[in-house]
Amino acid sequence: MRIYRLPQGEVPAPISITAGGLPLPVSLCYVSACPYNRRWPGHQRTTDQREIAYFARLAGTGPITFRYTPGRAFSVCTVRPLSAKVTPTVKDGTITFTLPRAGGYSVELDGLHNALHLFLDPPMNYRVSPDARGVRYFGPGVHRIGILHLKDDETVYIDEGAVVYGCIHGDGVQRVRILGRGILDNSENVEEILRKVDKLGDGSVDVGNSRREHTIHLINSSDIEIEGITIRDSLLYNIACFGCSNLTVKNCKTIGCWRYNSDGIDLHNCRNARVADCFVRSYDDSLCAKGHPGYRYDTCEDILFENCVVWNDWGKALEIGAETSAEHLRRITFRNCDIIHATHPAIDIMNVDCGRVHDVLFDDIRIEYDTVTQRPAMQKNDETPFVVDPHSTYMPLAVCFNIQKHPEYSGGLDRRGYVYDITLRNIRIYADRMPSSSLYGYDEEHAVSDITVDGFFLGDRRITSLEEARFHLGKHTRNVQIR
Repeated sequence: MRIYRLPQGEVPAPISITAGGLPLPVSLCYVSACPYNRRWPGHQRTTDQREIAYFARLAGTGPITFRYTPGRAFSVCTVRPLSAKVTPTVKDGTITFTLPRAGGYSVELDGLHNALHLFLDPPMNYRVSPDARGVRYFGPGVHRIGILHLKDDETVYIDEGAVVYGCIHGDGVQRVRILGRGILDNSENVEEILRKVDKLGDGSVDVGNSRREHTIHLINSSDIEIEGITIRDSLLYNIACFGCSNLTVKNCKTIGCWRYNSDGIDLHNCRNARVADCFVRSYDDSLCAKGHPGYRYDTCEDILFENCVVWNDWGKALEIGAETSAEHLRRITFRNCDIIHATHPAIDIMNVDCGRVHDVLFDDIRIEYDTVTQRPAMQKNDETPFVVDPHSTYMPLAVCFNIQKHPEYSGGLDRRGYVYDITLRNIRIYADRMPSSSLYGYDEEHAVSDITVDGFFLGDRRITSLEEARFHLGKHTRNVQIR
């Protein structure tokens, strides 16, 4: 086991926790406090819609025992994902639990607010020399880089004791790596307002009035490895890849996302990509495959998302779309993933453009539901607060596949797309009742078709009919079967 030290200047959270008997430093972050969103209103989301959360980082293979003294009263402690089967015990206000293996976990007291996230990294199997050619090495301490523009054959290394404030971008680069166990922090990156608007907050402001930067942004690039880092407080997407190939994103963590459009890991028009062993908490779509015009590939294909834990504070957890203007979005697999919180459909295909979405597999996906989930709402103006309903019966959809024309995301295109040859295998719902799922097409030609559900469970009970699974088949849906 190896505990990462905080860099000088990083304010530790006032939390007492040990790992394997050793003090574990805890970092602070802000996350979304409520599922409240809006069209870009001409200014950033207000800080009253965020709350403090915590995260701690260390390395080890497990099992490792933790002792956590929150310093406040609580009734129930839950460690997620539930599939890890971690059973905490409480004595004299101290919680003891054992994490079985490397991965991302959430420790929650009486619900999801002010959670403690634990990122247990596997041991590092590589070394990076600060003096090696092509290495940009950020050692222990605080660094401010603005926007770092990658060149061919470069490696960016962020030490476990480093916090790097800024963004990392690359356009047309080859053989690049972003590695380490440190923190890439985007909190100092703020939008540049290009022109003022007369009326703020009515939801009609064009996003073109601002310039915003993704944290990691790669365009038309190849042979990419992103491994180990933690991204905090992204202004826009955490990892955005457009027209990239031969891409690996492994053991990355995203946390502290509360600002508008802070997606997790989005792959647009990419080929031969693998995203594995990541923990993604995002305030917009979490793990996505999308299609856009203008990049070197007119397809998004041969994509694998696996062994990931997702906490989605707004948007879709596992998604293809909504942008689907690539000719094909195909051979895409989501495998062995835990969705520990969701606000909208957990498994989603939203085709609003002309692309063909097909040959898609969702395999061994576990979806956890809270006893009370707040219904997401769109904010109408600056003065309207979010209203918490303590008795909410809202449940996000488990599965949603649809073809539609969207006033914003369809971009004025009259061509509609297709969704077919989709398999849902071993989907497990952890809830006190079955959530709904929804499938609907656009017209007879553009139907949602050939959907196979091979193992759909409520807890350990296998569901054998679409009615019991609460699959609602809308118009222009055909050949949907469950077994």
